[in-house]
Amino acid sequence: MNSSTTTPHAGREAPLTVLHVAQPVEGGVARVVSDLVRAQVAAGITVAAACPARGTLASSLRGLGGRVRAWEAERDPGLAVAAEARRLARLVGEVRPDVVHAHSAKAGLAARLAVRGRVPTVFQPHAWSFEAVTGSTATLARRWEQYAARWSARVVCVSEAERRTGLRAGVRARWSVIPNGVDTDLFSPGPAALPAPGPLAAGGPAAARRPVDAPGPLVVCVGRLCRQKGQDVLLAAWPRVLRELPGARLVLVGEGPEPEERRLRDAAASLASVSFQGAVSDPAPWYRAADLVVLPSRWEGMALAPMEAMACARAVVVTDVGGSRESLPPGHVPYCLVPPEDPGALARAVVGVLADARLRDALALAGRRHVLRSHDVRRTAEQFAELYRELLGARPDDPRQNRENSAL
Repeated sequence: MNSSTTTPHAGREAPLTVLHVAQPVEGGVARVVSDLVRAQVAAGITVAAACPARGTLASSLRGLGGRVRAWEAERDPGLAVAAEARRLARLVGEVRPDVVHAHSAKAGLAARLAVRGRVPTVFQPHAWSFEAVTGSTATLARRWEQYAARWSARVVCVSEAERRTGLRAGVRARWSVIPNGVDTDLFSPGPAALPAPGPLAAGGPAAARRPVDAPGPLVVCVGRLCRQKGQDVLLAAWPRVLRELPGARLVLVGEGPEPEERRLRDAAASLASVSFQGAVSDPAPWYRAADLVVLPSRWEGMALAPMEAMACARAVVVTDVGGSRESLPPGHVPYCLVPPEDPGALARAVVGVLADARLRDALALAGRRHVLRSHDVRRTAEQFAELYRELLGARPDDPRQNRENSAL
């Protein structure tokens, strides 16, 4: 067996067992976990996962060969976290993993409380929790991350920008930066045909205003309908786009918390060229159908949607947050990167790319090459396997030895 998939046990080689812990069961974090599990199983790693039974993540991981244990946990921290951590501690005892890999804020909270350094624990923020909140809640989130770093054998950021954000927040940790990767077989160029209407588009308001047959370029935004992803900024920019390109169409793919989704639908009510597709199990057909993919986020670690779109050989426009700049080929920055919360700059970039077919094709081709070279999920999985081996080869007796100020 390849050494990348084994770890020493009592003088012999045994398969490496990794327990992934995730609370989000939909969206970007769930896709990261699924893609990583797929690549790790293919590499011969024994993969277990603890996640809520609801949603699509559990069934997806089972289909990929992961051993899934139901771990019920709410999205937000609260009084239930102590019970969630106890349940997770029991699961860790049953699975007996070599490494615990906790994804995002809630799993990072519960896993580190449950394990407390007794098993090497990798924490991957996928964007820091304190960026999503304000006031005393943000202060508490920063203090928790500062304290919990002592129980993290490694904090893995998806971009240098995310690591620097942690450092500025006073998180003293042992750091690694492993960029997000995407499955370049699933996300690949294909026919630029609009997908058939899904369940949401088959009836209700989405069907009445789904502008699939209208002339003009198609802009697609894939992401959870929430403040982080900035669809409201894109809707504010859209009338300016239409002044230059009257036939343009915009489709928002995703769903979100009911109040935020309702506000977005209300904001788009007067825009006949905008439609809502709802959640889809496979966004690749929408990327392939698009002339341009836009993600106007307010904050990110390193968003998947632009990399998935580039893997499908589609041009992208993104906001300059988190790891966005790092995820783009260098030549894309002047055309594809705009300040966050700036509808005017966003509209100018969208029009600039849509109006220049030669530029758009060149960006699409370079983007595909860039993702193949730098953001294939198999490369990501190899980097994590190397990290796991490193942690298991030098397991400290005292978890507090894991603390390190990487700014030194």
